[in-house]
Amino acid sequence: MTNDSALTREIVAAGKSASCPIIDTHAHYGPYQGIYFPQVTAAQMVETMDRCGVRITISAGHTALVDPDRGNAEMAQVLQEFPDRFRAYWGINPNYPEHIAPDLAQFENRTGFVGFKFLSDYHKVPITDERYAPVLEYANERALPILMHTWGGSAFDSPAHVAKLAPKYPGATFLMGHSGHGAWQEAMQVAGQHDNVILELCAAYSVRGVIEAFVEKVGSEKITFGTDLPWFDPHYGIGCVLFARIGDEDRHNILHRNAERIFGL
Repeated sequence: MTNDSALTREIVAAGKSASCPIIDTHAHYGPYQGIYFPQVTAAQMVETMDRCGVRITISAGHTALVDPDRGNAEMAQVLQEFPDRFRAYWGINPNYPEHIAPDLAQFENRTGFVGFKFLSDYHKVPITDERYAPVLEYANERALPILMHTWGGSAFDSPAHVAKLAPKYPGATFLMGHSGHGAWQEAMQVAGQHDNVILELCAAYSVRGVIEAFVEKVGSEKITFGTDLPWFDPHYGIGCVLFARIGDEDRHNILHRNAERIFGL
């Protein structure tokens, strides 16, 4: 042990913690082209969650990020099958703007969907593009979260892009997926300046010192935990939070409390 953490000691000894029901705010469901996932079905994902002490995973279907009609329907089936273990983001593809109005109409009637997912680097459409406006306005009016893939230096979803949206849509909560990976200072600045911007840790936790910097500069109340499951095993990300040089209250905020607040869990 390299830190004096009761929570870390508990999880190292037991593999999970009754007092810290981890919530994964960044995951995906289903197979993906060009790669093999050993744990890809909903049941297999639940097996992984059980081993890691993850209570709920908030997921966007892989298919939904390309074909929302088919993929969001697949995700809805997962929510019916495992209503206590999954929540979902409704995938939005701005390259098919004619689908967005029907998507929003369906969202209202789908139990378990708690927000939206943008994957702008893949779709090659900046998050500031007008094609996203109906979704942003909808989320703003209903105080819904949006998980956005963000990456440093991106022409589509950099921290600078998020900085333009946050004040325009103050009712929405923007989770910066991957925390603007690589542009750490810019990401912290945006999250620090805007109450409705959250740093989501997926892949960021693997860079030495990032978690400590986020907690020091922005505060653990502005950080959520995510893994990209099934791309990465949650054990690694959980370990990064447990062994970071932060306090147990910070760990609880990151691993479950902030997600409970943001998603009404």
